[in-house]
Amino acid sequence: MQIKEILSLSPSNQSLIIKGWVRTKRVSANVAFIALNDGSTIHNIQGVVSDGAVSEETLKLVTTGACIAMTGTLIPSQGQGQSVELQVNSIEVYGIADPEKYPLQPKKHSLEFLREIAHLRPRTNTFSAILRVRHALAYAVHTYFNQNQFFYLHTPIITGSDAEGAGEMFRVTTLPATNPPLTEDGKVDFKEDFFGKETNLTVSGQLEGELGAMALSKVYTFGPTFRAENSNTTRHLAEFWMIEPEVAFNELEDNMNLAEDFTKFCIKYALDHCADDIAFLEKRLLDEEKTKKKEEQSELSLTEKLRFVTENDFERITYTEAINILLQSKTHKQGKFQYPVEWGIDLQSEHERWLVEKHFKKPVILTNYPKDIKAFYMKLDEDGKTVRAMDVLFPGIGEIIGGSQREDDYEKLLQRTKEVGIEEESIWWYLETRKFGSAPHAGFGLGFERLVLFVTGMSNIRDVIPFPRTPKTAEF
Repeated sequence: MQIKEILSLSPSNQSLIIKGWVRTKRVSANVAFIALNDGSTIHNIQGVVSDGAVSEETLKLVTTGACIAMTGTLIPSQGQGQSVELQVNSIEVYGIADPEKYPLQPKKHSLEFLREIAHLRPRTNTFSAILRVRHALAYAVHTYFNQNQFFYLHTPIITGSDAEGAGEMFRVTTLPATNPPLTEDGKVDFKEDFFGKETNLTVSGQLEGELGAMALSKVYTFGPTFRAENSNTTRHLAEFWMIEPEVAFNELEDNMNLAEDFTKFCIKYALDHCADDIAFLEKRLLDEEKTKKKEEQSELSLTEKLRFVTENDFERITYTEAINILLQSKTHKQGKFQYPVEWGIDLQSEHERWLVEKHFKKPVILTNYPKDIKAFYMKLDEDGKTVRAMDVLFPGIGEIIGGSQREDDYEKLLQRTKEVGIEEESIWWYLETRKFGSAPHAGFGLGFERLVLFVTGMSNIRDVIPFPRTPKTAEF
């Protein structure tokens, strides 16, 4: 049985074997107290070893980080903080941990230090809690879409197209690193490569998702995506997971409804199923907030922030309305925004957070952005200046979802590809769906790590994925 199950039992002298990793060992008055954790819960179970129950030789091997099995009787706990404990009569040591070398001693470790030992950090309370929340959110994603009759579509990780037109992609090749075959004009000859053309790791499964929606009506992708963006901020990863639903016959309003319903479901699922872990992370966040300047402290606790999303209707306004609100704000007039505000800018996180946290005091969906700051595939509005885009903004994080109604008119889409410099032959198959049974459709992308970041209250995206990939970092 796992510790999570055992802690919920009524003790009646059951004989049990409990396996896990030692968090702490404390010895006093001929009694040893061992806190054991197996990852199933944030809570440890206490093993009480009376004098003589286990040999001194074995007990010496029971140090922080060691992996052991404790056999004994489950009894009511005499100590505070737990209802049951194990009266231990034997211990088997599976793996020792040299206390002089084991880096996770019972003390506070910085997140920066823990990133350097990512192979061990899941054993800490903070990271085991994050990984359990991450699992619950992933399960909630699949549960939501399955309950709403979506089909899970596996889209390719290796691609010959750039969905965003950003160009910051990782090349996939089998050509030799030195002396690759060259064309007559001295360029690398990708016709000699494995796929016979230049290929990259995908930045999005959206384009292929649209193909699926044109046959199955409601699909979603949930898989790894890659950006070769040389950015070392707390919000960027080179490898991350994306959730991308795509729905035939949906227009912008339907897309907003789906995004709101979906995010509320996932967050509520985490609140309902990860209460202990969220409570632990909330306390950790409160301790962290105390070290900040008063003006930098959050007005909401972690649970309040999550309920802020689940219990409020999302405010829906156009990009133009948002710009006007920002221009009229005292914050702008007093010059307190770091970045300028004018129509046509790509809103910064400070602008998005101000709209959510200070002005509307609820999540916000911004729509109808200028076409020049959005992707080529978004449907043009009648004014020819804006597109039917939408961004969902959350407190503390800014944009968490980006989506749009897609351009379903062949000529307009072809014109946009030319305007942004995408070669027609590289996405001929995508354009062709607008020739054969085209339909209105819409979808969005949610960076999974952004969602985990929001739900856990962590401040650095490198701390919500088991093994982060960032510039100059692919250690584990």
